[in-house]
Amino acid sequence: MQVPAPFDYERASSVDHALRLLDQHGEDARLIAGGHSLLPMMKLRLVRPNVVIDINDCVDLDYIIEDRDVLRIGALTRHATLLASDTVARLAPMITDAERVIADPVVRNRGTIGGSLCQADPGEDLTTVCDAMFADIVIRGRDGPRTIPMADFHRGPYETAVEPDEMLTEIRIPLRPGAGSAYEKVERRVGDWAIAAVGAVVWMDNGTIDDVGIGLTAVGLEGVATRAQDAVRGHAPDDDLYAQAGRLAASQSDPIDDQRGSAAYKRHLTAELTSRALRRAVERSQGR
Repeated sequence: MQVPAPFDYERASSVDHALRLLDQHGEDARLIAGGHSLLPMMKLRLVRPNVVIDINDCVDLDYIIEDRDVLRIGALTRHATLLASDTVARLAPMITDAERVIADPVVRNRGTIGGSLCQADPGEDLTTVCDAMFADIVIRGRDGPRTIPMADFHRGPYETAVEPDEMLTEIRIPLRPGAGSAYEKVERRVGDWAIAAVGAVVWMDNGTIDDVGIGLTAVGLEGVATRAQDAVRGHAPDDDLYAQAGRLAASQSDPIDDQRGSAAYKRHLTAELTSRALRRAVERSQGR
Protein backbone atom coordinates (compact mmCIF):
# COMPACT_ATOMS: atom_id res chain seq x y z
CA MET A 1 0.00 0.00 0.00
CA GLN A 2 1.37 3.40 -0.98
CA VAL A 3 1.19 6.08 1.70
CA PRO A 4 2.69 9.59 1.83
CA ALA A 5 5.59 10.50 4.06
CA PRO A 6 4.50 12.22 7.32
CA PHE A 7 3.38 15.85 6.95
CA ASP A 8 1.67 18.62 8.92
CA TYR A 9 -1.68 20.07 7.81
CA GLU A 10 -2.78 23.70 7.73
CA ARG A 11 -6.11 25.07 6.48
CA ALA A 12 -6.05 28.54 4.95
CA SER A 13 -9.11 30.73 5.47
CA SER A 14 -8.26 33.19 2.67
CA VAL A 15 -5.72 33.88 -0.06
CA ASP A 16 -3.85 36.23 2.26
CA HIS A 17 -3.76 33.54 4.94
CA ALA A 18 -2.49 30.97 2.43
CA LEU A 19 0.28 33.33 1.34
CA ARG A 20 1.32 33.92 4.95
CA LEU A 21 1.51 30.16 5.49
CA LEU A 22 3.59 29.72 2.34
CA ASP A 23 5.92 32.48 3.49
CA GLN A 24 6.19 30.85 6.92
CA HIS A 25 6.92 27.31 5.70
CA GLY A 26 8.85 28.09 2.51
CA GLU A 27 9.79 25.37 0.06
CA ASP A 28 8.65 22.64 2.46
CA ALA A 29 4.97 23.53 1.87
CA ARG A 30 2.52 22.59 -0.88
CA LEU A 31 -0.99 23.87 -1.60
CA ILE A 32 -3.84 21.41 -1.99
CA ALA A 33 -7.40 21.86 -3.27
CA GLY A 34 -8.83 18.84 -5.11
CA GLY A 35 -5.73 16.79 -4.40
CA HIS A 36 -5.89 14.73 -7.60
CA SER A 37 -2.53 16.09 -8.77
CA LEU A 38 -0.59 16.32 -5.51
CA LEU A 39 -1.74 13.27 -3.55
CA PRO A 40 -0.74 10.60 -6.09
CA MET A 41 2.77 12.08 -6.22
CA MET A 42 2.89 12.16 -2.43
CA LYS A 43 1.85 8.50 -2.27
CA LEU A 44 4.67 7.61 -4.63
CA ARG A 45 6.95 9.86 -2.53
CA LEU A 46 7.96 11.80 -5.62
CA VAL A 47 6.93 14.87 -3.61
CA ARG A 48 7.48 14.99 0.15
CA PRO A 49 6.16 18.26 1.63
CA ASN A 50 6.53 18.82 5.33
CA VAL A 51 3.35 20.93 5.33
CA VAL A 52 0.21 20.67 3.20
CA ILE A 53 -1.89 23.86 3.06
CA ASP A 54 -5.57 23.27 2.27
CA ILE A 55 -7.03 26.19 0.25
CA ASN A 56 -10.60 24.90 -0.15
CA ASP A 57 -11.90 27.75 2.02
CA CYS A 58 -10.48 30.34 -0.40
CA VAL A 59 -13.87 30.64 -2.08
CA ASP A 60 -12.96 34.00 -3.62
CA LEU A 61 -10.90 32.01 -6.16
CA ASP A 62 -13.96 30.10 -7.44
CA TYR A 63 -15.53 32.13 -10.27
CA ILE A 64 -16.11 32.44 -14.01
CA ILE A 65 -16.50 36.04 -15.19
CA GLU A 66 -16.95 37.52 -18.66
CA ASP A 67 -15.12 40.84 -18.28
CA ARG A 68 -15.47 42.67 -21.60
CA ASP A 69 -12.67 41.22 -23.76
CA VAL A 70 -11.41 38.67 -21.18
CA LEU A 71 -12.82 35.47 -19.72
CA ARG A 72 -11.57 35.34 -16.13
CA ILE A 73 -11.47 31.99 -14.32
CA GLY A 74 -10.51 31.64 -10.67
CA ALA A 75 -7.87 29.06 -9.87
CA LEU A 76 -10.18 27.17 -7.48
CA THR A 77 -12.88 26.66 -10.11
CA ARG A 78 -13.73 22.95 -10.31
CA HIS A 79 -13.68 20.99 -13.54
CA ALA A 80 -17.38 20.22 -13.09
CA THR A 81 -18.17 23.93 -12.82
CA LEU A 82 -16.31 24.65 -16.04
CA LEU A 83 -18.09 21.79 -17.80
CA ALA A 84 -21.52 23.03 -16.69
CA SER A 85 -20.89 26.71 -17.50
CA ASP A 86 -22.94 28.19 -20.34
CA THR A 87 -20.55 31.15 -20.38
CA VAL A 88 -17.55 28.88 -21.00
CA ALA A 89 -19.42 26.88 -23.66
CA ARG A 90 -20.32 30.09 -25.50
CA LEU A 91 -17.00 31.91 -25.27
CA ALA A 92 -14.43 29.10 -25.14
CA PRO A 93 -15.99 25.80 -26.28
CA MET A 94 -12.54 24.18 -26.40
CA ILE A 95 -12.58 24.22 -22.58
CA THR A 96 -15.94 22.45 -22.55
CA ASP A 97 -14.63 19.87 -25.04
CA ALA A 98 -11.60 19.21 -22.87
CA GLU A 99 -13.57 18.99 -19.64
CA ARG A 100 -15.82 16.30 -21.13
CA VAL A 101 -12.82 13.99 -21.53
CA ILE A 102 -10.96 14.75 -18.29
CA ALA A 103 -11.03 11.75 -15.96
CA ASP A 104 -14.44 10.98 -14.43
CA PRO A 105 -17.16 12.75 -12.41
CA VAL A 106 -15.41 12.08 -9.09
CA VAL A 107 -12.25 13.84 -10.28
CA ARG A 108 -14.16 16.63 -12.04
CA ASN A 109 -16.21 17.37 -8.92
CA ARG A 110 -13.07 17.97 -6.82
CA GLY A 111 -10.23 18.81 -9.17
CA THR A 112 -9.51 22.47 -10.02
CA ILE A 113 -8.13 24.26 -13.03
CA GLY A 114 -5.40 25.80 -10.90
CA GLY A 115 -4.27 22.43 -9.62
CA SER A 116 -4.18 21.00 -13.13
CA LEU A 117 -2.04 23.83 -14.48
CA CYS A 118 0.32 23.83 -11.51
CA GLN A 119 0.89 20.10 -11.84
CA ALA A 120 2.45 20.86 -15.25
CA ASP A 121 2.03 17.28 -16.44
CA PRO A 122 2.91 16.95 -20.16
CA GLY A 123 -0.25 14.90 -20.67
CA GLU A 124 -2.59 17.39 -18.98
CA ASP A 125 -5.46 18.68 -21.15
CA LEU A 126 -6.08 22.20 -19.82
CA THR A 127 -2.45 23.16 -20.30
CA THR A 128 -2.91 22.61 -24.02
CA VAL A 129 -6.16 24.59 -23.96
CA CYS A 130 -4.50 27.56 -22.26
CA ASP A 131 -1.48 27.38 -24.58
CA ALA A 132 -3.65 27.40 -27.69
CA MET A 133 -5.87 30.23 -26.44
CA PHE A 134 -2.86 32.36 -25.47
CA ALA A 135 -4.07 32.67 -21.89
CA ASP A 136 -2.47 34.89 -19.28
CA ILE A 137 -1.78 33.55 -15.79
CA VAL A 138 -2.13 35.66 -12.65
CA ILE A 139 0.23 34.70 -9.82
CA ARG A 140 0.03 36.34 -6.41
CA GLY A 141 2.70 36.70 -3.76
CA ARG A 142 3.22 38.86 -0.70
CA ASP A 143 4.26 41.78 -2.96
CA GLY A 144 1.02 41.58 -4.94
CA PRO A 145 -0.07 39.97 -8.21
CA ARG A 146 1.91 39.54 -11.40
CA THR A 147 0.66 38.40 -14.79
CA ILE A 148 2.61 36.27 -17.25
CA PRO A 149 1.66 34.66 -20.57
CA MET A 150 0.92 30.95 -20.54
CA ALA A 151 3.94 30.46 -22.79
CA ASP A 152 6.15 31.48 -19.85
CA PHE A 153 4.21 29.68 -17.12
CA HIS A 154 5.55 26.16 -17.62
CA ARG A 155 9.30 25.75 -17.38
CA GLY A 156 9.35 22.05 -18.18
CA PRO A 157 7.62 18.88 -16.99
CA TYR A 158 6.23 19.42 -13.47
CA GLU A 159 7.84 22.88 -13.21
CA THR A 160 6.10 26.26 -13.29
CA ALA A 161 6.90 29.92 -12.79
CA VAL A 162 5.12 29.93 -9.41
CA GLU A 163 7.67 30.58 -6.66
CA PRO A 164 7.47 28.78 -3.28
CA ASP A 165 5.87 31.83 -1.62
CA GLU A 166 3.33 32.41 -4.42
CA MET A 167 0.10 30.90 -5.69
CA LEU A 168 -1.77 30.89 -8.98
CA THR A 169 -5.00 32.86 -8.56
CA GLU A 170 -6.55 33.44 -11.99
CA ILE A 171 -6.53 32.38 -15.64
CA ARG A 172 -7.41 35.01 -18.23
CA ILE A 173 -8.57 33.95 -21.70
CA PRO A 174 -8.53 36.78 -24.29
CA LEU A 175 -11.81 37.21 -26.17
CA ARG A 176 -11.76 38.46 -29.76
CA PRO A 177 -14.43 38.65 -32.49
CA GLY A 178 -14.65 35.81 -34.98
CA ALA A 179 -13.34 33.14 -32.62
CA GLY A 180 -14.03 29.43 -32.74
CA SER A 181 -12.26 26.63 -30.87
CA ALA A 182 -12.26 22.86 -30.43
CA TYR A 183 -10.41 20.08 -28.61
CA GLU A 184 -9.92 16.58 -30.01
CA LYS A 185 -8.53 13.67 -27.97
CA VAL A 186 -7.83 9.96 -28.40
CA GLU A 187 -7.52 7.85 -25.25
CA ARG A 188 -7.35 4.15 -24.50
CA ARG A 189 -10.49 4.26 -22.36
CA VAL A 190 -12.89 6.95 -21.17
CA GLY A 191 -11.25 9.40 -18.80
CA ASP A 192 -7.72 8.14 -19.41
CA TRP A 193 -4.67 10.29 -20.14
CA ALA A 194 -4.41 11.15 -23.81
CA ILE A 195 -2.57 9.02 -26.31
CA ALA A 196 -2.62 12.28 -28.25
CA ALA A 197 -4.84 15.36 -28.23
CA VAL A 198 -4.99 18.69 -30.04
CA GLY A 199 -6.63 22.00 -29.20
CA ALA A 200 -7.19 24.66 -31.84
CA VAL A 201 -8.62 28.16 -31.82
CA VAL A 202 -9.13 30.33 -34.90
CA TRP A 203 -10.09 33.96 -35.32
CA MET A 204 -11.83 34.50 -38.66
CA ASP A 205 -12.03 37.74 -40.63
CA ASN A 206 -13.94 37.94 -43.95
CA GLY A 207 -13.59 34.23 -44.60
CA THR A 208 -9.87 34.12 -43.80
CA ILE A 209 -8.11 32.69 -40.76
CA ASP A 210 -6.74 35.93 -39.34
CA ASP A 211 -5.03 34.25 -36.39
CA VAL A 212 -4.75 30.78 -34.92
CA GLY A 213 -3.48 28.84 -31.91
CA ILE A 214 -2.74 25.10 -31.99
CA GLY A 215 -1.65 23.17 -28.90
CA LEU A 216 -0.66 19.50 -28.63
CA THR A 217 -1.07 17.15 -25.67
CA ALA A 218 1.14 14.17 -24.72
CA VAL A 219 3.27 14.19 -27.87
CA GLY A 220 6.42 15.91 -26.68
CA LEU A 221 5.80 19.54 -27.66
CA GLU A 222 5.77 22.34 -25.10
CA GLY A 223 3.79 25.39 -26.14
CA VAL A 224 2.12 25.76 -29.53
CA ALA A 225 2.65 24.17 -32.94
CA THR A 226 4.22 27.18 -34.62
CA ARG A 227 4.81 25.56 -38.02
CA ALA A 228 1.18 24.62 -38.39
CA GLN A 229 0.04 28.02 -37.17
CA ASP A 230 2.24 29.84 -39.68
CA ALA A 231 0.91 27.69 -42.53
CA VAL A 232 -2.73 28.39 -41.65
CA ARG A 233 -2.61 32.07 -40.75
CA GLY A 234 -3.85 34.38 -43.50
CA HIS A 235 -5.48 31.65 -45.61
CA ALA A 236 -9.05 30.67 -46.39
CA PRO A 237 -9.88 27.37 -44.68
CA ASP A 238 -10.35 24.18 -46.65
CA ASP A 239 -9.58 20.48 -46.28
CA ASP A 240 -6.17 20.79 -47.95
CA LEU A 241 -5.16 23.52 -45.51
CA TYR A 242 -6.30 21.44 -42.53
CA ALA A 243 -4.31 18.44 -43.79
CA GLN A 244 -1.20 20.56 -44.33
CA ALA A 245 -1.48 21.94 -40.79
CA GLY A 246 -1.83 18.40 -39.48
CA ARG A 247 1.33 17.24 -41.23
CA LEU A 248 3.28 20.22 -39.89
CA ALA A 249 2.00 19.74 -36.34
CA ALA A 250 3.02 16.08 -36.49
CA SER A 251 6.46 17.03 -37.77
CA GLN A 252 6.97 19.36 -34.80
CA SER A 253 5.85 16.77 -32.25
CA ASP A 254 8.33 14.50 -30.51
CA PRO A 255 6.41 11.56 -29.00
CA ILE A 256 7.93 8.46 -27.47
CA ASP A 257 7.08 4.77 -27.67
CA ASP A 258 5.23 3.67 -24.53
CA GLN A 259 2.34 1.51 -23.36
CA ARG A 260 -0.15 3.88 -25.00
CA GLY A 261 1.29 3.47 -28.48
CA SER A 262 4.26 3.88 -30.76
CA ALA A 263 5.75 7.25 -31.67
CA ALA A 264 4.67 6.73 -35.29
CA TYR A 265 1.08 6.08 -34.22
CA LYS A 266 1.05 9.22 -32.06
CA ARG A 267 2.36 11.34 -34.94
CA HIS A 268 -0.41 9.93 -37.14
CA LEU A 269 -2.97 10.86 -34.48
CA THR A 270 -1.47 14.33 -34.13
CA ALA A 271 -1.91 15.00 -37.84
CA GLU A 272 -5.48 13.73 -37.92
CA LEU A 273 -6.56 15.43 -34.69
CA THR A 274 -5.07 18.76 -35.78
CA SER A 275 -7.10 18.62 -38.98
CA ARG A 276 -10.27 17.74 -37.07
CA ALA A 277 -9.81 20.41 -34.41
CA LEU A 278 -9.19 23.13 -36.99
CA ARG A 279 -12.24 22.10 -39.00
CA ARG A 280 -14.50 22.18 -35.94
CA ALA A 281 -13.02 25.48 -34.75
CA VAL A 282 -13.71 27.12 -38.12
CA GLU A 283 -17.25 25.73 -38.19
CA ARG A 284 -17.92 27.09 -34.72
CA SER A 285 -16.55 30.51 -35.65
CA GLN A 286 -19.08 30.56 -38.48
CA GLY A 287 -21.95 29.58 -36.19
CA ARG A 288 -22.30 26.03 -37.49
